[in-house]
Amino acid sequence: MSTLHVLSHSPFTDTRLTSCLRLLGPQDAILLCGDATYALLPSSVPLHALEARIDDLKLFVLEEDIKARNLSVPSGVNAVDYPGFVELSIQFDKVNTWL
Repeated sequence: MSTLHVLSHSPFTDTRLTSCLRLLGPQDAILLCGDATYALLPSSVPLHALEARIDDLKLFVLEEDIKARNLSVPSGVNAVDYPGFVELSIQFDKVNTWL
């Protein structure tokens, strides 16, 4: 069963991203939104953790949030708008929001 994991908290203030990466299944994906987009800061530890798994990781970022934080979308990361977020929610069997 596939799960879309939605993260919205900064990876610099808690361990949600680390925990999510540990539990991620082969059919799962991650959507970064809100302050979780800071995981894509160049040369950051969270970005290195994501890049280490980029070949087998389905990683998405909410376009509006990445623009609001003046960040760029690294290679291997797919930017989606709100309709794209809805499509992802439908595409996966479950959606797990890491509150």
